[in-house]
Amino acid sequence: MGDALGMPTQTMSRRDVVRAYGTLTGFAPAGPDNPVSAGMPAGSVTDDTDQAVIVARLLAEGGGHIDPLRLAHELLDWEKEMRAKGSFDLLGPSTKAALDAVARGVPTEEAGRYGTTNGAAMRVTPVGIAFAAEPAGAFLDRVAESCQVTHDTTIGIAGAAAVAAAVSTGVGGGTLEDAVTAAAGAARAGAERGHWIAGADIASRIEWASGLVDGVPEEQALDLVCSLVGTSVASQESVPAAFAVLAIAGGDPWRSCLLAANLGGDSDTIGAIAGAVAGSVAGLRALPGEAVDTLRTVNELELEPLVERLLALR
Repeated sequence: MGDALGMPTQTMSRRDVVRAYGTLTGFAPAGPDNPVSAGMPAGSVTDDTDQAVIVARLLAEGGGHIDPLRLAHELLDWEKEMRAKGSFDLLGPSTKAALDAVARGVPTEEAGRYGTTNGAAMRVTPVGIAFAAEPAGAFLDRVAESCQVTHDTTIGIAGAAAVAAAVSTGVGGGTLEDAVTAAAGAARAGAERGHWIAGADIASRIEWASGLVDGVPEEQALDLVCSLVGTSVASQESVPAAFAVLAIAGGDPWRSCLLAANLGGDSDTIGAIAGAVAGSVAGLRALPGEAVDTLRTVNELELEPLVERLLALR
């Protein structure tokens, strides 16, 4: 839902979002000048959802494990299909560079050594559904496995671990506060995995971003997220931005997704992450039925059988 709501505003500045849409209050088609999503109808999901579904399917078929080489080929096949459709919604920079390396024969354990953007975090939700966040070591093994081929770095794994742990905590019955605490803890532990890359600490930025907007009026809070937290594809910006959005919305799933859409920047990914965490805590019944029906119809989504297989792993 967050992905689809953020689809038309991705790559736009917050100022341009306001100019084009005022305040976005629901699904909207992408404008003709959007360099990524032009031509996509209202309610369309993007690569965030598509890649999460790939991860979910590979987890289910692999008995809880992801073969990194198979994930690489699945992602390459997905992009080839998108290109054939004339879509500009293609692989992100870290994923593209890593998969190009795999295609050149670079081993999968080396291909993702420079991946720091949010591609691993945006697709990791199925790991949070399939596995309990404790014991932490085993959980991080599964997170790192989903990151390895494209984002095998301290930053990439930390961002993905935060999202997966928050979702896992929500699925397990935790509150939003529990989920945010779990996210920060998992991000700290995740930053001990993978190839070291210089960059701000994601756990610290999640905690800081959540507190930054506390008690601040909504419009002002969104401006703070854009100007101080950041809304780019960098994991250190978009992942904390998603948790800031959750704080502004008080964890309400629909509101969280809408607020993310109104940010601009990498709004579809921020919305996907915020929606995944809020949805894991609040459940499907907290989502507007009409909006869910739109998502199913526009995208032909049949996620329940796949989710049942993930829950069976859990």
